[in-house]
Amino acid sequence: MRPLIHNLKPVSGIAHFLHLGLLLVLPAVIFVLVWLNLAQLALLTIVLSKWRMFAVRPRFWAANIRANAVDLMVGLSTVVFMINSGNLWEQAVWALLYAVWLLAIKPGNDIPMVTLQAFLGQLSALSALYLVWADGPTYGLTFLTGLFCFLAARHFLDAFDEPYARMLSYVWGYFGAALAWLLSHWLLFYRGVAQPTLLLSTLGYGMAVLYYLDHRDRLGKGARRQFIFIMLAIVLVVLAFSDWGDKVV
Repeated sequence: MRPLIHNLKPVSGIAHFLHLGLLLVLPAVIFVLVWLNLAQLALLTIVLSKWRMFAVRPRFWAANIRANAVDLMVGLSTVVFMINSGNLWEQAVWALLYAVWLLAIKPGNDIPMVTLQAFLGQLSALSALYLVWADGPTYGLTFLTGLFCFLAARHFLDAFDEPYARMLSYVWGYFGAALAWLLSHWLLFYRGVAQPTLLLSTLGYGMAVLYYLDHRDRLGKGARRQFIFIMLAIVLVVLAFSDWGDKVV
């Protein structure tokens, strides 16, 4: 189901430029709030920027929340990255990247752009989660990892009008949760990137490409074998060359 708030966005005239201006103001406001050490207010601003999700009848709220979940994941993760940045220039870069997301990536509605949105949403959310909560309780990491995977998968599959979108999203969410539960007992990092984030991003992107090619009837046996081999090779390399002595319990 397409989010109802898309119909509220101006597409031409002065309203369109005002809308773009407001989108540019949001990263600037977030940057200033983080610079002033008002992190909680910056996070709240991201949430309040999605007020239009509730500007419809309550029976549409759940669909709108799901449709805007990836945008929220990217926005909140960006604030987390800015908070944990080493200096002002890094925070400015994150604010600029968030502006690129709002102006260039988020508005896209074709298959490649929706795929990119889902990939970036899952990647950023998982990266932020393990950045600030690596020592959190296992059940928390497991639940949130599964939730982020589910929301990203649902965002991707809805673009194809997949009749089994909910079931497939639950499967991917369950897989992400199971992997998070297993690896959280021996949590490894690669230059700041947690092992669950790396594995789920690699496998998720590969499976999304396979699904897309199959949906377009362009997935031959040779291509399927190549993609599966590449995904398995990456997973094996990650596992084989991990320093299992460096762990977070």
